[in-house]
Amino acid sequence: MPIQFDVDPPVAQLASATAEFVREVVIPAERECGGSVHDAPEALREALQKGAREAGVFAPHVPRRWGGHGLDLRGQAVVFEAAGHSLLGPLALNCAAPDEGNMHLLEKVATEEQKQKYLRPLAAGESRSCFAMTEPAPGAGADPRSLRTTATRVPGGWRIDGRKWFITGAEGAGFAIVMARTSGSPGDPAGATMFLVDAGTPGMRTVRTIETLDESLFAGHSEIVFEECVVGEGQVLGAVDRGFDGAQVRLGPARLTHCMRWLGAARRAQDVALERAGSRTAFGSVLGDLGMVQQMLADSEIDIEASRALILRTAWELDTGATAASHLTSVSKTFVAEAVNRVVDRAVQICGALGISAADAPLARLLREVRPFRIYDGPSETHRFAIARRAVRPYRQPRTGAADGS
Repeated sequence: MPIQFDVDPPVAQLASATAEFVREVVIPAERECGGSVHDAPEALREALQKGAREAGVFAPHVPRRWGGHGLDLRGQAVVFEAAGHSLLGPLALNCAAPDEGNMHLLEKVATEEQKQKYLRPLAAGESRSCFAMTEPAPGAGADPRSLRTTATRVPGGWRIDGRKWFITGAEGAGFAIVMARTSGSPGDPAGATMFLVDAGTPGMRTVRTIETLDESLFAGHSEIVFEECVVGEGQVLGAVDRGFDGAQVRLGPARLTHCMRWLGAARRAQDVALERAGSRTAFGSVLGDLGMVQQMLADSEIDIEASRALILRTAWELDTGATAASHLTSVSKTFVAEAVNRVVDRAVQICGALGISAADAPLARLLREVRPFRIYDGPSETHRFAIARRAVRPYRQPRTGAADGS
């Protein structure tokens, strides 16, 4: 099957409308709050999403059944990049993490009853959610097999006990998707189960909001404790002991949609750098005529174009169910996360003092926001480990006594 990267006219129109909405409505709102929405009121989110509905760009990723545009991942790549031009663009379109990934997971895994209760209001922007996977050391982090939160059978359901942290959007969320171990021990590659836990369920409490380098993810990142938190049998999401498999349904596409959104931020940074390079005079010439500046600008254009091509290729693989999708998702996440950082960092360098001024340009806050991307959804080192392991697998020779030196 030939790879198709052509953008359908309706998708191109939606991307254009998104870019205009972000430029006219969202960026002014971002400037007003400085891009920080960790403590922002729900009224801000509701106002931005109301504007997105009125502009006809709300929920591009959501299936039409639930009120969205029903774009596949290739379509999402174009629109999400346009939304990511502002730190608050994805929030306005209701395609920000973690809700966007949770919507996809619920659509693929949830029962019809669960979809009506959780997916429908989430897709409409009437509620928010979080995904409670990561734990403090020595619990689950880059290695999810280290999962230590447990879920034990009790009459009529399950009792959840454990501690989670860096849970994005937990404060004020209507529900959490919680990963807990239902069999085995930490280190085992199976035995996890996902649970839907409603806000206000006894035994689930937020103990703190964590101050972080990034500030653009709504409601920030929280630490949550589960102590004898009992949920019913109907709160199991997917199959018991198959939670890691279910999480992969979410994590693969979610890693790629992160790339799409952050590529929009990189493009914005590059546009700022280009404008500065074309207007600022130094050493008797505009910056854009100086060789070292030209090299930085060219390298950023290369990083952006390569990132976009890799995202589209991976999106095609995921859309068509190709076997290389998992491998390319890791490749995309690693390359794009680092490329975005390079682009923003170069833009800061080109703009000099303007680049580090929080009041006069967006670059300082973009630099803060993109740095954690190299850690979230798996650090680059973890993905490189997986990429190399897959690459060498076809070439691995059976070990023999002679080869062992025995």
